[in-house]
Amino acid sequence: MDFGVGPLLEHHRVFHSRDAEETRAFLGRKDYRFDPAWRRDRQLDARLNAVYMPSLYIAYIHYGTVSVALTAGRARKDHLIQLPLRGHLETRIEGHSIACGPQLAAIASPGREKCQFLSSADSARIQLCITGDALAGQLAALLGEPPDAPLDFAPAMDLEAGYGRSLARYVLAAVTDLEQPDSALLNPITMSMFQQFIMTGLLLSQPHNYLEALRRRARRIAPRDVKRAIDYIEAHLDSAVTLESIVEASGVAGRTLLKHFGDTKGISPMRYVCNARFEKVHEALARAQPGESVTTIAMSWGFTHLGRFSVEYRRRFGESPSDTLERRRSLRALKT
Repeated sequence: MDFGVGPLLEHHRVFHSRDAEETRAFLGRKDYRFDPAWRRDRQLDARLNAVYMPSLYIAYIHYGTVSVALTAGRARKDHLIQLPLRGHLETRIEGHSIACGPQLAAIASPGREKCQFLSSADSARIQLCITGDALAGQLAALLGEPPDAPLDFAPAMDLEAGYGRSLARYVLAAVTDLEQPDSALLNPITMSMFQQFIMTGLLLSQPHNYLEALRRRARRIAPRDVKRAIDYIEAHLDSAVTLESIVEASGVAGRTLLKHFGDTKGISPMRYVCNARFEKVHEALARAQPGESVTTIAMSWGFTHLGRFSVEYRRRFGESPSDTLERRRSLRALKT
């Protein structure tokens, strides 16, 4: 991942200090032990910029030209994914040592005996932190029952193939978008979709102690069950729809629901949500009232990045959203 050399997410500054004791106190409140490796020609420049969402946060972390050892306390209840930007980062998790770089990321699950991050001088990274409760809830939705043991991921994540590559690209796009004051990811609906992609993809792709259970062939579900799911989606398109809420409405396990949508619809439930919202926008533009604009209609259905929205709208409907709106205005003018 190439993010350049400057600090990222500066519009979302959480902590910035050149004082070691201030930095140690701040990180101590987060249940981290901070151990810098001092040299006369090195300078601490601790910087944490982060965007907080209900189920996760995405952070930019940099310590200046000082090498740092950061040890996570066992009281932490979140899953920590380390995506290096530059420099060297070694992640040590209970005997595992992961040399993080462009090809390899590390993921630390809560409850490990020892989790330590060793960052070299002038290194920088993105840390994706997902709350344990949120992932456990998503896992329960996919399994159809609460997990009976803590979720534990394999500590190394391949960034050159599969979900790891998708995750790295998605995070890059998210950080780029979050650099803007009017980021689409700050919209509650878009934010919910982002969190759903991260958590569902992680649970279905990254090795962990429940992956085999998720991959077992799901039982066949009755049409009335998926109808309940679709009815729920259609009734809640103007709010933050999650996989967990869809599963609860359908009455079947999340993995079963995902398989059924793939077998019969060719898409996932969350893709169905996205498609349905595009249809709602198309209908709203086609019957727009005086004073309504493409921007207000699109944003009311959760589309806040108008450039990407317009490209996808044209691909789906063969015309721009403004063309649909203008045709509606022309028809209204003919009737008056």
